[in-house]
Amino acid sequence: MKEFKKYAVTGIGTDVGKTVVSAILSEALEAHYWKPVQAGDLNFSDTKKVQKYCSNKVRVMQERYALTEPMSPHAAAEIDGINIALSDFKIPEVEANLIVEGAGGLMVPFNAKAETYLDLFKHLNLPTIIVSRHYLGSINHTMMTIELMQREGIEIAGIIYVGDEHKTTEDIIAKKYGLPVIYRVPLAKEITPNFIQEQAQIIKEKL
Repeated sequence: MKEFKKYAVTGIGTDVGKTVVSAILSEALEAHYWKPVQAGDLNFSDTKKVQKYCSNKVRVMQERYALTEPMSPHAAAEIDGINIALSDFKIPEVEANLIVEGAGGLMVPFNAKAETYLDLFKHLNLPTIIVSRHYLGSINHTMMTIELMQREGIEIAGIIYVGDEHKTTEDIIAKKYGLPVIYRVPLAKEITPNFIQEQAQIIKEKL
């Protein structure tokens, strides 16, 4: 029986490249893609971006919740009159590889009980890939993300960096945690299907 690869994808914050990385991973693994919660921008959601970027080898699944307002899911859900519960989320039962994309960073809450994506990833119990990129303060965000996941017993599959190398930052993170760097996604002037597919061909051998 074939063993399928299933990963969750989290980031050290907002706009670090989670969706681009998720598209590359989905294309490389010919996977199903699932974003449990989308808050705002429903006409050009992350799910629709992945669908646009990837070939028809990738099956894009519907979000569990599609919220209308572009804000933290807990606030967007309140505006929409929706109560999101951690128990609502179950890994899709698919006979295929699977990529699950989070939102923002680990401590983003999605309901009035202040349950967060950290709770969600612990609940889903999938090996999780951290997406990081370099900016002033990012070393703190990356290390805090790792520390939180390790504290909660979430398996970290590795780190994917987006953009140019920052050697001193990456060296100290590697020295402290010993996590594998799966890949580095180069910056692109424009994200296109060709870019996603080119990167997918390269990363495929590393997964």
